[in-house]
Amino acid sequence: MTDSVIVALDAMGGDHGPRVVVPAALKCLARDSALTIILVGIPDILERELHTHHAQNNPRLSVHPATEVVDMDESPAFAMRNKKDSSMRVAINLVKTGDAAACVSAGNTGALMATAKFVLKMLPGIDRPAIASELPTIQGHTVMLDLGANVDCTPEHLLQFAIMGSVLVAAIDHIEAPKVGLLNIGEEDIKGNETVKLAADLLRQSGLNFYGNIEGDDIYKGTTDVVVCDGFVGNVALKTSEGLAKMVSTMLREEFNRNFFTKLAGVIALPVLNAFKRRVDPRSYNGATLLGLRGVVIKSHGGADRFAFEQAIERAVREARSQVLQRITEKIAILHKDAA
Repeated sequence: MTDSVIVALDAMGGDHGPRVVVPAALKCLARDSALTIILVGIPDILERELHTHHAQNNPRLSVHPATEVVDMDESPAFAMRNKKDSSMRVAINLVKTGDAAACVSAGNTGALMATAKFVLKMLPGIDRPAIASELPTIQGHTVMLDLGANVDCTPEHLLQFAIMGSVLVAAIDHIEAPKVGLLNIGEEDIKGNETVKLAADLLRQSGLNFYGNIEGDDIYKGTTDVVVCDGFVGNVALKTSEGLAKMVSTMLREEFNRNFFTKLAGVIALPVLNAFKRRVDPRSYNGATLLGLRGVVIKSHGGADRFAFEQAIERAVREARSQVLQRITEKIAILHKDAA
């Protein structure tokens, strides 16, 4: 029997707000009979959207009022200090009070991170939260962290990221001992800066299934189940990958539209192209976890459509049901005990 779970959604966040959040929520509820969703936002707007979808009387869907909205370009510090009744903060508060097991927001990333850290606090033994997300690989997918929350990291921070990433993959993908790779400019132990070298030493002593140093091309080969790096490197790698995907897509479209014969070739190749698109569709991997907090918080892409936002909701549900937070806390405690 599937465990029941309640998820709070920041229904006003992102580029599209309720127009995407409400139909995505309804799709998830239709697939999961043990799921309950709380829509957090301005009641009048949400009620109108629910009426549009004939969903006013769904017993597993409720509206929790919030009077403010955090703008996408708003300063995180300003949002945290001055918008205490924003849909984002109220959704996070529901996790803190235990009224929801997780929350999902497509809103301002900086504001979400700052507010979640302030409201929920950090797990014991974790100094900083990290942004973790799945990326497609030849083997399936890998989890990479940090993707932008921490520009400067110590070796101890990288060790903590590795522990959290390993526990996350073990819980979600049911891999007993996930392989952990440390992103570097070479596989050799002598490569990299001092921070990475010291982090590698800590990882070798950690008891994790440490594969060793990996290079950028290993990310998409699927060499390891977890890729660890600081937020500066991770964010650059992620954005470079997104840019490359857009370039390849644009070039393919241009080549297939070059003349009659290439258009005909495109029609013939359409099933293969569509299958490829499904495998690498970034919408399927939408939903980054803010790991290290005393609560499950999922960041959706701000421009997510309905399908993409569904994936973020489902990720929140999987993490809540897998008890990721408890597992991280237990793993950190074991490592500290062994070190002592």
